[in-house]
Amino acid sequence: MLELSAQHDAWFAVLVPLAIMLARICDVTLGTLRIIFLARGMKILAPLLGFFEVLIWLVAIGQIMQNLSSWIHYVAYASGFALGNYIGILVEERLAVGMLAVRIITQSEATDLVAELQDQDIGTTSIDGHGMNGKVSLIFSIIKRQNLHVVQELVRQHNPQAFVSVSDIRSVQEGYFPKRNSERSVLRRLLDTSLKRK
Repeated sequence: MLELSAQHDAWFAVLVPLAIMLARICDVTLGTLRIIFLARGMKILAPLLGFFEVLIWLVAIGQIMQNLSSWIHYVAYASGFALGNYIGILVEERLAVGMLAVRIITQSEATDLVAELQDQDIGTTSIDGHGMNGKVSLIFSIIKRQNLHVVQELVRQHNPQAFVSVSDIRSVQEGYFPKRNSERSVLRRLLDTSLKRK
């Protein structure tokens, strides 16, 4: 009987810290996504994620409060927090939510690059300018974040020495650009990503 009790205590000493760590990974991942969705103005997804984030956090902190004398629980809590931040960033990168402003400055002729971008259904505005070393072409575009790698690859192929700057955009209006990410499509991609991992 004492052996069974000792085995039970050993399993409990391993499983509870592991559960705390997993709970922290989940709630911090959700928190990271919630902050990103708030910055993008997603009024439905952000509060929904916040609800589950706090619910999971309450479970984790409840276990910590029951085991205040155990350092392993503190380590599990902190490890879950660190891993949750990392995983949250990875998930957000895979979702690629939002729009970007891309500015490309080329030292050489950019007609082929502009034509290729437009063939990929990426709207562009281009103008000629003068830089430090003479004539340059300036290309401006608004794209979905998920299409950034396409633009970067086309720039590498056509104008590898081009200067490229990218910045986040909260909202866009008018002009020619791909349809904006809706919260529903983001939720669908989030579910697809989690199902692929299983």
